[in-house]
Amino acid sequence: MTTAGTDARGPSPFFAAQADRRFSYCLYAPAARGPLPLVVVVHGTQRMAERYRDAYRGFAEEHGCLVVAPLFPAGADEPGDLSGYKRLEFRGTRYDLVLLAMLDEIALRYPVRTERFHLHGFSGGGQFAHRFALLHPERLASVSVGAPGRITRIDPGTPWWLGTADVEERFGRRLDLPTLRTVPVQMVVGDRDLDTTEIAEPGVDAGGATRIDRLQSLRANFERHGVGVDFVLLPGIGHRGLEVQPAVQRFLAARLGAG
Repeated sequence: MTTAGTDARGPSPFFAAQADRRFSYCLYAPAARGPLPLVVVVHGTQRMAERYRDAYRGFAEEHGCLVVAPLFPAGADEPGDLSGYKRLEFRGTRYDLVLLAMLDEIALRYPVRTERFHLHGFSGGGQFAHRFALLHPERLASVSVGAPGRITRIDPGTPWWLGTADVEERFGRRLDLPTLRTVPVQMVVGDRDLDTTEIAEPGVDAGGATRIDRLQSLRANFERHGVGVDFVLLPGIGHRGLEVQPAVQRFLAARLGAG
């Protein structure tokens, strides 16, 4: 029987996060010994954390990295809520800090480098990923932002979540653009990701109607502020998170190789 104090290899069960047991994570630990680089993959609205983790089994073995998939269950702060984690803070819960506490916990069990890690999220996870990059660029070795339905642009004149005017007041952190400019950034979306049913924002400057439009708007915003972006538009793919993972894994593999 595996206990929480061991560094068992392969796929794990879901572990309750000790800092806040409403949240949990599963991981895949390769046969390679540490210190291991860390890849974090954040789920979308449907909470398919385990499926994303499983999509990285071969990748983890090939590249000798530990893969973590956090689970932020729906309704954790308010019955029926699906989106609180995407904006990093909701009803007093700081989801960015929950993730960092998970990584501290994992580092007690595995020889893993948590000071800087690689982060990917798709859809709702893409919302989480780019906002985490805005708040914590010093913690990221790279970030891959997949098809977010709603975006936060670097904009000191517009409050969170559309802009960054009140980041320090809300989160106690200043926007650190010099450090963000050092983080490799991928933005990835399928060219058939055109359905706007779930993301319509009447009367809001959301950066465009579709996820493609909005990700292009986010790219332009980052680039205007000196943040380089590897933008990938994948042919023949709709809003399918698992189908974009080969492109994400190529990006991550290059960053792992460089690191």
